[in-house]
Amino acid sequence: MKTLTIRLTAPLQSYGNEASFERRTTGDYPAKSAIIGMIAAALGYSRDDQRIKQLNELQFAVRIDQHGITLTDFQTVEWKKDTRKITYRDYLQDAVFVVAVGGDETAIEKIHFALKHPHYALFLGRRANAPAGVLQMDIKDGDPISVLKQLPWRASDWYQKRQRRSATFRAEIIADAALLPDANKSSMEVKDEAISFDSKARQYGFREVKTTAVELTNPVFKSDTEHDALSAL
Repeated sequence: MKTLTIRLTAPLQSYGNEASFERRTTGDYPAKSAIIGMIAAALGYSRDDQRIKQLNELQFAVRIDQHGITLTDFQTVEWKKDTRKITYRDYLQDAVFVVAVGGDETAIEKIHFALKHPHYALFLGRRANAPAGVLQMDIKDGDPISVLKQLPWRASDWYQKRQRRSATFRAEIIADAALLPDANKSSMEVKDEAISFDSKARQYGFREVKTTAVELTNPVFKSDTEHDALSAL
């Protein structure tokens, strides 16, 4: 078993969930279908390629290393001749996630190579959300949960410094339910299984997820509690 970790960061990210034409919201973390879409794009699969379904067999977990802040913008669209309306889009600002994708060694190395040499452009949820630079990736032995529990905190430097009074950061992990068989919490179903990305007939199935958490060491922790009135300058 090999696991590929991918650090996702960008000024804006957006991971769609149930939405209407007028309002398109975002989840708090990357959906498995969004990452499958990114992998499929890197591999050169077309939107209706049947091989996309096979990518659901990859093990998947995501760790929230830096919470984002919701940004809403609006767009004026002509939805029928001479008739316009305002629609709204939600985004996550300044979020950092670490995605872990598990599978056999051949599949993981193929995906790793493709993400470094993508056939189509990569984006984080929506086309306008380009990654902030080259993707930071590592291949580790083990399943996604064990790898994420051992991986150092990957938040931005400014975010870690902001929490320098805390020795640890509690990061939430959302994973395929099968990866957390001993978790006490019950699983929940999310409409997040990629079936087809065909723009005329998008299809998603349901998958079960569970959550857990890990305490990560804060590398910039300072135990000194002496008051410094100029520290904010």
